[in-house]
Amino acid sequence: MDISERKDFRGANLIKADLQGANFIEADLQGAKLIEANLIKANFEGANLEGANLQKADLRGANLSNAYLPGGKKTNLQEANLRWSNLQGADLIMANLQEANLQGANLQEANLHLANLQRVDLQGADLQVTNLQEANLHFANLIGADFYGANLKEANLKEANLVGANLQGANLEGANLEEANLYRALNLSIDQLSKVKTLHNTKLDEKLLKSLKEQYPDLFEVP
Repeated sequence: MDISERKDFRGANLIKADLQGANFIEADLQGAKLIEANLIKANFEGANLEGANLQKADLRGANLSNAYLPGGKKTNLQEANLRWSNLQGADLIMANLQEANLQGANLQEANLHLANLQRVDLQGADLQVTNLQEANLHFANLIGADFYGANLKEANLKEANLVGANLQGANLEGANLEEANLYRALNLSIDQLSKVKTLHNTKLDEKLLKSLKEQYPDLFEVP
C-alpha cells in the first residue's frame, strides 16, 4: 500500500493491511483501524494513535518512540505483537496492552500510568525510569525485565513473575505483590519491600523472606 507523503490517517480502515516498514512519522492515526495489520518495522515516531485499534497487529521491531497512545479514548493494543519494538518515551496512559507481546521491547521513560498490562509478556524488556503507577500487571511475565528507577507505586503485580528482574531504585510503595514470584530478583531491598501493600504468599529468596517476616509480619497477612 502506497502511503508515501500521506500524514492524515484519521479513522482509516487498515484492517489486515500489509504495511511492513511503512513510514508513519508524526502521522495522525486517531481512531484508525489497524486490527491484525502487518506493521513489522513500521515507523510511528511521534505519531498520534489516540483511539486507534491495533488489536492483534504485528508490530515486531516497530518504532513507536514518543508516540501518543493514551487509553482515554480506548487505544487498543490488546494481543498486539510488539516484540523488540521501540516505545521509548511513548505516552501510553490508560492504554490497553492486555496479553500483548513486548518481549525485549524498549519502554524507557514511557508513561504507562493506569495502563492495562494484564498477562502481558515483558520478558527481558527495558523499563528503566518507566511510569507504571497504578498499572495492572496481574499475571504479567516480567522475567529478566529491567525496572531500574521505575515507578511502580500502587501497581497491581499480583501473581506476576519477576524472576531475575532488576528492581534497583524502583518505587514499590503500595504495590500489590500478592503471590508474585520474586525469586532471584536483583537489587531488591528490605526498605523497598517494607512499603508495599502486601507480600501475602509472595515468593522471595529465603534470606530476604526471613528478615521481612521478622520486621514486617503484617505484610504477610491475608490482605
